[in-house]
Amino acid sequence: MSTPDHRLGLILVGISTLSWSTAGLFTRAIQADLFAMLFWRGAFSVLGLLVVLVLLRGAGSLKTFLHLGLWGWIYAAASTAALFCYISSFRLTSVAHVAIIYAIVPFCAAGLSWLMLKQRPKRDAILASSVALIGAVVMVGFGNDGHIAGDILAFIMTILMALMIVISRRYPLMPNLHAGIVSIFAASVISLPLAGSLAQPPDQLLLLAVFGLVNSTLGFAMFAVGSPKIAPIETALLCALEAPIAPLWVWLAFGERPSPITIAGATLVFAAVTWHIARQSRSANLLPVAPP
Repeated sequence: MSTPDHRLGLILVGISTLSWSTAGLFTRAIQADLFAMLFWRGAFSVLGLLVVLVLLRGAGSLKTFLHLGLWGWIYAAASTAALFCYISSFRLTSVAHVAIIYAIVPFCAAGLSWLMLKQRPKRDAILASSVALIGAVVMVGFGNDGHIAGDILAFIMTILMALMIVISRRYPLMPNLHAGIVSIFAASVISLPLAGSLAQPPDQLLLLAVFGLVNSTLGFAMFAVGSPKIAPIETALLCALEAPIAPLWVWLAFGERPSPITIAGATLVFAAVTWHIARQSRSANLLPVAPP
């Protein structure tokens, strides 16, 4: 069954996926060292998210930072660790490998949802996840463009992201936007003493600002609001769209044309997610309308 609130969740998480898919693009374009990049990205992102928070929930919502609760802090810790793994992986392996590994997040979310929520995934969602995984495997192929260290970091990030998805669903009233801001702030503070130089040329500082506001602020705000409205495996399926989209940005910006096998795998991932969402929408249209 699909409701207006459910459809809104699908749209918001879809926007967050588009925003997050630009991480590889910005990481390639920005010349700052890893920790300087993490610091500036976090600084701009936190400022943007605080503005979003006040606009959405009022200045009084700032007091909620003092009441995150146990699962709010667990969510924040997982998000901080995932952020370090995510950005670092782009410096150690290919953008395609990171995105493709992330495509297995539906399986991770489904497994954790079953364990933590006793929520068995529907057959359609399992089938769509399986097809998406096949598409990801096809994209990886047997190429040697990746590196094991970066691949491992991408896998750890995927597990942590799945945990965040399930926590959001299990505790829909948890202040996950506040927890996300705390996690990004923590990443910036941790990165500060490790950064080589915070001084950046104007063009690089502009890129860092756009990186923080588009990739992090927009992405996390949409995810925090949208993910509690839909099932964990649906959130994971939409997030899996990052697998074919992320290499596309790099192709358009740097001319790194995907191979035919990458395009074939991307098509499978897109088809799986589109089919599942279409099934959800069609079931909503077939629902009987209650008489006035």
